[in-house]
Amino acid sequence: MGVVLLSMQYFNANSQVFKTEKGQVEFVSEAPLNKFSGKSSVLKGLIDFDQNLLDFYLDLNTLKTGIGLRDRHMRENYLETDKFPFAEFTGKLEPVPPLEEGKETAVNAIGKFKIHGIERDLRVTGSVLLKNNLLTLKTSFQVRLGDHDIEVPKIVFYELAEEQAVHIDALFTKTQ
Repeated sequence: MGVVLLSMQYFNANSQVFKTEKGQVEFVSEAPLNKFSGKSSVLKGLIDFDQNLLDFYLDLNTLKTGIGLRDRHMRENYLETDKFPFAEFTGKLEPVPPLEEGKETAVNAIGKFKIHGIERDLRVTGSVLLKNNLLTLKTSFQVRLGDHDIEVPKIVFYELAEEQAVHIDALFTKTQ
């Protein structure tokens, strides 16, 4: 999924890498006849400031919509999680902005987003906040199902949107 990175020049020398294993991800499908969302709280991510590297992945089997049958159909019929269990984003910040303790900073990331076995270029905007050696990331972006060969049958077109809004809210801790 989409994410951002910051330069090490704005951190102390021993702060090089931040990780999360419990980032919050939500997708929202807003079709003409139906609006629903799916959530997961196990987004895993790495922000390496020395390497200007972003690396995030989500086990799609952890997405829950609140309706078991819909979850099963989503996994089996659309995402095909038996063959493609993860959504992934790898990229970097462009440009690397200055960062101040306690001040929210706008960021832009570019990279590759892969879901359903199909990788596409993705630009993402968001914000980060550094406070007490913890880094908070918030971002949103759109994913077009057809761009990743996820077919929406015409019979459910009015209930499942072709374009999904994805929201991420993740707290990163500094690694040693």
